Amino acid sequence: MSRHYDVQAVRREFPAADRMVYLDSGFQAPLARPVKAAIELFLREGLETAGPKSVWLDRVEETRARGARFLGVSAQEIAFTKNTSESMNIAANALPLRAGDKVLMIHGDHPNNAYAFLNLQRKGVEVRFVPMTDIVDAASFLPHIDEKTRAISMSHVTFHAGHRFDIASIGALCADKKLYFAVDVMQAIGVVPIDARAMQASFVGSGTHKGLLVPQGLGLLYWNKALNELEPTYLATASLAEPPADLIATSEILAPAPTARRFELGNFNLPAIHALGAAIDMIEQIGVQNIQNHCFDLGDHLIAQLDELDIRLVGPRDRRHRAPHIYVIGLPASEWLGYFEQNGVRVSPERDGIRVSFGMFNTIADVDRLVELIRKRGLKTSSRAA
Repeated sequence: MSRHYDVQAVRREFPAADRMVYLDSGFQAPLARPVKAAIELFLREGLETAGPKSVWLDRVEETRARGARFLGVSAQEIAFTKNTSESMNIAANALPLRAGDKVLMIHGDHPNNAYAFLNLQRKGVEVRFVPMTDIVDAASFLPHIDEKTRAISMSHVTFHAGHRFDIASIGALCADKKLYFAVDVMQAIGVVPIDARAMQASFVGSGTHKGLLVPQGLGLLYWNKALNELEPTYLATASLAEPPADLIATSEILAPAPTARRFELGNFNLPAIHALGAAIDMIEQIGVQNIQNHCFDLGDHLIAQLDELDIRLVGPRDRRHRAPHIYVIGLPASEWLGYFEQNGVRVSPERDGIRVSFGMFNTIADVDRLVELIRKRGLKTSSRAA
């Protein structure tokens, strides 16, 4: 049962949830029936009509508008990308950073965000890492800001232990100090309510294969269109303000589009965009706030069970500082991952243990099955909470 929505009805849309205890949505969400149906529609149209491309492109723009609404921004500020890594690389290279400029990041944050900016070291840009603690807010960054600091880039939610950082206070700090602010929301989107404009972000990047329920190969990028100086480092016909009608490239026609399409290249991942439209419809019918609250309840139950077993939770416990859906249990992955898999429970190995990541379809019974397996096997002293 859930206090927030009919979780059993939602669960019926995810056949994989009946085949296993799926606690790995932080890695990739299982396919939902409405998402599968949207992909099948695209395939059927391609099979039967060789592709109604104008119809498909109209759906692209409909989905762009849905994605923009989902993030609290305008459709002109949303670009489609391949994944989070591409989104963050586009952001890093669009910032007007020069040799001697400094970017602040969080030590141990997602490597594909970090590498996008570390690659700028070849241009003489300095990347400085701020220590990660259970609470990261404006005060965490303030002592590290100096006259050379130009940007902060970070995740909203961490993938490895479910930290949920105070993005609002950091965005306000960036606005006050006139810093660019890039945010990776891959592990938050679809579960944690997001208002990209309220974040005061320059860029917000994400993939879609976790909380947005779409198979891999599609990403989103929000660009604050007030920051017109942020231009792509590469260019294609699709990214131009006025593509030449005869499709003959000239050096006179180079101005990028005034919308986030300036960051898009070539053809779209049309099947995935069809899937995304269906996924957003499904999520909005339930409500992101309801999904978040349901996952928090599951997390509370998991934490209480771990406390009874005297097993350590890695990362923050307080709802104010933890993600609703990501929890790392202090059990050595090398000893436990195979055991869970053999018993029909899908989880992920992480730096400090076993990561449990909930989706909208999970139930208290899923948590209880996980805990039952831990009780059945028993613990070594090293797994006990400190």
